Amino acid sequence: MQQNITIIAAIAANNELGKDNQLIWHLSNDLKRFKKLTSGHAIIMGRKTFESFPKALPNRTNIVITRDENYTANNAVVVHSLMEALNACKTDNQPFIIGGGEIYRLGMIVADTLQITRVHHSFDADTFFPEINDEWELVTKEDCSKDEKHQYDYTYLTYVKKI
Repeated sequence: MQQNITIIAAIAANNELGKDNQLIWHLSNDLKRFKKLTSGHAIIMGRKTFESFPKALPNRTNIVITRDENYTANNAVVVHSLMEALNACKTDNQPFIIGGGEIYRLGMIVADTLQITRVHHSFDADTFFPEINDEWELVTKEDCSKDEKHQYDYTYLTYVKKI
């Protein structure tokens, strides 16, 4: 089976991801999009990202990467490397890498697709997304304006790795 390894992330104007292991903004449409895209698939994340959720995300195979050999997580598969995570979901045709910063950096090497929500605002952050360089081609773009439910303008961007 050919996998399409996909990174999904919401990043701000200067590649900000979050601060103190939390998202800095709330965009309800983006959260709905995240749920729609990732439901039924494996989601690969670091331990801190997993621990930022109240519980494992439903309708998905939660795979947690940690260096801690004794780490356990309810309703999640615990692994110790990105390659081990990808092996744990080899029957999924589109596993998603969902963060955090270090896992994204590792994932950029193996990913085929980037599903990015670009938030058009700058924030104080301590975690950043890696640069999207010229090995990626932008294939779709959808602009969204701020409204009563969304404090910031944002854009959905889909990139594919150039061959």
